[in-house]
Amino acid sequence: MNISRRIARIHTAARHTAKALRYRCLSGDIAVAVDAGTLIRTGDLLDRLGADLPDGQASWYGRHCAKAYRAMNLGADALKVWAQHRTTGRWVHVFVYQPTEPALYTALATYKATRHLVQADFMEVA
Repeated sequence: MNISRRIARIHTAARHTAKALRYRCLSGDIAVAVDAGTLIRTGDLLDRLGADLPDGQASWYGRHCAKAYRAMNLGADALKVWAQHRTTGRWVHVFVYQPTEPALYTALATYKATRHLVQADFMEVA
């Protein structure tokens, strides 16, 4: 079989794969780390804390996290992964962080919709 026919078959197979598989392949090892829990999305942290924020507020929390991360890391962005939106089902590119990343908790304290979560945690410790 000649090379052009083989390439044509590869392209045909790639066009007919499921969208979830294509995005999973684009994310690669980062998606595996998110599944393993070594990297988390901002929505994962909010779910763990029991914060039931609407999508608009959750996305603003993510923006606060990205801003805090850039401030702490000389303007560098965090890693990104393709993830399916929890309500619309669309595939979006989101930042992922280590669970102990200080930017996540700085953003909790600075964003007014999540500030109460940090204050409640400090009250329980004291």
